[in-house]
Amino acid sequence: MLRHLAIATAIALGSVVIAVPAFAQDASSAQASNASTPEAVVQTITNSLDTQIADHKAELQNNKPKLVTLINQIFLPHFDTDWASILVLGMHAREATPEQRSRFAKAFYTSLTNRYAEGLLSYTKGTVKVLPFQGELNDKYTVVKTQVTTDDNKQIAVNYVFHKTADGQWKAYDVIIEGISYITNYRNQVDAEIKKEGLDQLIKDLETQGDKALQQMEQENKGNGAK
Repeated sequence: MLRHLAIATAIALGSVVIAVPAFAQDASSAQASNASTPEAVVQTITNSLDTQIADHKAELQNNKPKLVTLINQIFLPHFDTDWASILVLGMHAREATPEQRSRFAKAFYTSLTNRYAEGLLSYTKGTVKVLPFQGELNDKYTVVKTQVTTDDNKQIAVNYVFHKTADGQWKAYDVIIEGISYITNYRNQVDAEIKKEGLDQLIKDLETQGDKALQQMEQENKGNGAK
């Protein structure tokens, strides 16, 4: 399950596996996101994975910087990384200064990028199927369901949770993989680390050790609900 979660996280989450803050997106990307429905946004991401990742895996195999750049290009315009980082911090977000929140978001997502980016090299065309949207659009909580087929032909339910931002764009802020919320999963881990060593130390660990600090955090918290 952990392996599938990692691969699906890389495929579906590049989301929040982004190393730069949301304000870095260009105007054309913002306009594209603004003009799309949540379902169309997910389909756009899927199409980009087909053409930019699946067709260039051999080239990307030994070029991680380019792979990370592609992750940014494909996912960043469509995810509210600022809001997601606040939700991951949970109750600690209220106590954190704006500088701490900013540093945490950048360090945390940089670590996630380095930890999971290469999982995208397992992606093949048709891996992600966007299911027909049902129900009504809700500005605060709208779910787009997809089905991810792994390399061993197992099917994983991956749902994107969207909201409409203040400037009218539909952006995802959470991904639910086989019933496991990205936000909830990492919030529990981050909460345990902050209680153990404090927010400043956690930020420092992520900034200096990157994905190694994230990996250690995940291992330490397996017994606290992480699967």
